[in-house]
Amino acid sequence: MAAPPRDKLDAILARHAIVTATLNGAPEPEAFVALSRELAELGPVVEAVRAYRAARDELAGLDAMIEEAGLDAEMRALAEDERPAAEAAVEEAGSALNLLLLPKDAADERSAILEIRAGTGGDEAALFAGDLFRMYARYAELKGWRVEVMTESEGTAGGYKELVAEIKGRGVFAKLKFESGVHRVQRVPDTEASGRIHTSAATVAVLPEAEEVDIAINEADLKIETMRAQGAGGQHVNKTESAVRMTHVPTGTVVFVQDERSQHKNRARAMGLLRARLYDQERTRKDAARAADRKSQVGSGDRSERIRTYNFPQGRLTDHRINLTLYKLEEVMAGTALDEVVDALMREHQAELLAAEGMG
Repeated sequence: MAAPPRDKLDAILARHAIVTATLNGAPEPEAFVALSRELAELGPVVEAVRAYRAARDELAGLDAMIEEAGLDAEMRALAEDERPAAEAAVEEAGSALNLLLLPKDAADERSAILEIRAGTGGDEAALFAGDLFRMYARYAELKGWRVEVMTESEGTAGGYKELVAEIKGRGVFAKLKFESGVHRVQRVPDTEASGRIHTSAATVAVLPEAEEVDIAINEADLKIETMRAQGAGGQHVNKTESAVRMTHVPTGTVVFVQDERSQHKNRARAMGLLRARLYDQERTRKDAARAADRKSQVGSGDRSERIRTYNFPQGRLTDHRINLTLYKLEEVMAGTALDEVVDALMREHQAELLAAEGMG
């Protein structure tokens, strides 16, 4: 582990002191909010800096005792016994601090838009898309997040041709952002009499929810159409034109929302979805420019990339980006073991960032 740079740690402590002193001086309301948010973000880092420095001082003290010429042999032996634990404490505190010093993804704490689309495989792909949605919905429930379907197109045999849902909660995007990509399933369909394994796929996209301050949308750039909401097979499910299709003319981005009975609510949801799509496009463009010289294995966000295989006959899940294999497919699909996959992806991403920052 590379030691965190001393001048960087000093600057963090100095900034924390300045922010604390400014807040104690009763600043203007707007500045108070911004500084309070900054103080909340600095707090854990400052604690980690102090813990790291305390551990390092403890180790330095033991080293000084061991080197002391006139020290009693029993005391030196005691110091030598304590040294491995003190060295491990410095390593652990330094690693924890390095993680906190990594560049933050501004969208990590946000809610997210989940988009699932059936790919190759016909009815079986639509059924698998439905299974994926249930997996994420159960996972969200375990996390205390709220899931609201924005629009859905059901498959003829069940599942979904396409589904878009909003997942509300703190830190949703941080947990789900590595789910974007092609998910492949291998299993025997219920309709397959010969027991032959079929392979089909669904595409997942996870977008951070955007706020008005992130993306300004000019109403003049929008083409808005209303129509009746449709159910499976294309039949109309209500008599009012509550469904909304919104096109952002400059980019050609199209969103469609039909879940609510109210056209007004669907319009608001369509605007939120459009904003998320445009924000995601902008983030992708910036990330591509920033990482032109280094493609991240985990966080590339390439939605055409096959990222994971779900093999039902063998009860096996494989994430191809990090060579992770779990024989817990049933628990993953129930949402209870999905954290094992998510956390492994997050650790790999952190390791890549540490290496890029020279702290690995």
